Amino acid sequence: MSTSTTDAVYPRPVLGQMPPYAAGKPPAVIEGLTAYKLSSNENPFGPVPAVVDVIRRYAESGQTCRYPETTCSALRGRIGETFGVEPDDVVAGAGSLGALMQIISTFAGAGEDGQKDEVIFAWRSFEAYPIVVRAAGAQDVQVPLTADHRHDLKAMTAAITDRTRVILLCTPNNPTGPSLSTAEVEGFLATVPPHIMVVIDEAYIEFNRASDAVDGVDVYRRYPNVVVLRTFSKAHGLANLRVGYSISRPEITQYLRVMATPFAVSSLAEQAAMASLDHLDEVQERVQRVVDERERVVASLRELGFEVPQSEGNFFWLPLGERTPELVDTAGSQALSVRGFGTEGARVSVGEVEANDRLLRMMSEFGVR
Repeated sequence: MSTSTTDAVYPRPVLGQMPPYAAGKPPAVIEGLTAYKLSSNENPFGPVPAVVDVIRRYAESGQTCRYPETTCSALRGRIGETFGVEPDDVVAGAGSLGALMQIISTFAGAGEDGQKDEVIFAWRSFEAYPIVVRAAGAQDVQVPLTADHRHDLKAMTAAITDRTRVILLCTPNNPTGPSLSTAEVEGFLATVPPHIMVVIDEAYIEFNRASDAVDGVDVYRRYPNVVVLRTFSKAHGLANLRVGYSISRPEITQYLRVMATPFAVSSLAEQAAMASLDHLDEVQERVQRVVDERERVVASLRELGFEVPQSEGNFFWLPLGERTPELVDTAGSQALSVRGFGTEGARVSVGEVEANDRLLRMMSEFGVR
């Protein structure tokens, strides 16, 4: 990347150090086969009917020419009622990723001495983490997962330095699937200095069925340095509307609101999210259908001899190593798109029953070597 000032404009040098974000690709069109996208952890059942009604009414309202209310006060109030938190503790963003960008850009970057703040997270985890951290001017510190694809919390504690400003915990972990327990998180927090922010990213919490799973909202109530991230993209089926939020103490939210992008959440997204919260029983029914399919598919894959870590999201991880590209290509030939991560493994979203059945037939032929 050129840095010459004589021939053209040029971006910040950090751009050359940022990994590209690789979104899940759409499936190939194969004659005679219905194509299924299993690469982006989308909810195959979509939003509940009440949300569809909201979208229809909004399209007819003529309000697309009007700006939304900047603080999403109505949605924050509804989130407060639903989860028993103060509305002022909620900051909305364009998905949980938008909320994360607000957090990192507010609390990590370059210090007054010119040195980069550090942000610790497990790796592999959500691939946007290093992008967001580096874009803010901070330094990412990646701590390898354990052999069973879980956060290595002891190693994350050991990685803390006097430059550490933020630590990210992704639970359930995307793309590998395991979740953190309450005991694990509280034990970890006991080792973290109170001036360091700990973000509990719970984008997939609704799919978590682990009996000892941590509840970030419960933790934030007892630890002033904890921030919780959640989204309407996954369980609620609102990925395209881009609405998520963070929950933290007022001493944190007061700064997040300063850095928040104005009008990041549209009025349509806000109204749809509220309608979904008003029909949580229907949302939970759809989530349970995904969970049931996840358990069925994972059990079948293990019977075929594949190693599949315990997943508590709407996806599962196949640590296939060098065979990963082969799996991606094989799935493509069956009109299925899955998300390959180099030669580490593949993340497969739980899809419709027919998609899952086709995947299992394919994996039976793919075989274990």
